[in-house]
Amino acid sequence: MSYRCFAQFYDMLTQNIPYRARGEYFHALFQKYGLPGKIVLDLACGTGSLTEALAALGYDMIGVDGSEEMLAEAVNKKYAAQSATLYLCQDMRSLDLYGTVDGCVCALDSLNHITEYAALSRVFAGVSLFLAPGGVFLFDVNTVYKHEKILSDRSYVYDLDDVCCVWQNSVCQDKTVDITLDFFARRSDGLYERETESFSERAYTHGEICALLEENGLVLLDCFEEDSFLQPKADSARVVYAARSAKRKD
Repeated sequence: MSYRCFAQFYDMLTQNIPYRARGEYFHALFQKYGLPGKIVLDLACGTGSLTEALAALGYDMIGVDGSEEMLAEAVNKKYAAQSATLYLCQDMRSLDLYGTVDGCVCALDSLNHITEYAALSRVFAGVSLFLAPGGVFLFDVNTVYKHEKILSDRSYVYDLDDVCCVWQNSVCQDKTVDITLDFFARRSDGLYERETESFSERAYTHGEICALLEENGLVLLDCFEEDSFLQPKADSARVVYAARSAKRKD
């Protein structure tokens, strides 16, 4: 999916996410498994907060996202940080880079937005194609437990100074949740204007993810509970996977 009106509110509503710490966590995983070089792709990079955090750690970053509006926010961060990040507007189901990358991250349940198994397989195939031999793919996913027990049919309200967001979930079949976000933003005249964004997320089982990796030439290295080196539990809400390209060096 491609965020539009959400882009202008995204950073306000995700202030609780410690992007610098997340960057350091992924950096630690890259060091743990080793990269053949320092070119890293941030797939579904959004507004570029994680991308720029990794750039600050010394990686040569490429950020890819399907939303022009989100990338506009990312480019502003690039200029503020004076980084050399390359941002590309692409659907992650049809990734097309200029060359290979040494590592790839896809964070904050971005892969859950792909609600068809075959389409997610195309995402994994694209990552596998552009990963250099020995390259490492790090990604996280919301779990089936989170969809069934946390997101479920619940609604949430985020009330900030300049915007109020009503988040409504509706459970569908095949471990999928339909999500509607209603934004009420304060205008200059003091009145509020309403905008709506709708999308769906699907949870994939561990078995499905392992099958996707194997069928696309990626080898599972390990998986962890969110932002840790602990093994996932039955009630883990988000799991981080580490995989390596199965391609051999010439």
